[in-house]
Amino acid sequence: MAKGFGARILTPQQEKEVKIVKRSILKHFQCLKEPRTGRRQDHNLTAIVTIGILAVLSGADGFVAIEAYGKAKQEWLEMFLELPHGIPSHDTFGRVFGMLETEELEKSFLN
Repeated sequence: MAKGFGARILTPQQEKEVKIVKRSILKHFQCLKEPRTGRRQDHNLTAIVTIGILAVLSGADGFVAIEAYGKAKQEWLEMFLELPHGIPSHDTFGRVFGMLETEELEKSFLN
């Protein structure tokens, strides 16, 4: 999020984008079971999945590309995601996506 005083002021277009993402991606993927146990969890699971989905929809073809997308779009992503530790690394994306239950992920997509 931008540094400075007070909360970020969004344009009407940005407010519309935030509402759409919250009603669609965040709503359907927030119920995924956390697969990480006994490890640091610096990054929220919903944030990791959301960034991954948006990156792939934008043409990302791997975890390095997903990380690059996240870094390029970080300010926009912070409008609707909590990213206190910034954008996860490509290793984190790979590890977390590798741990997710594929049936559960598919069910979230179908919803």
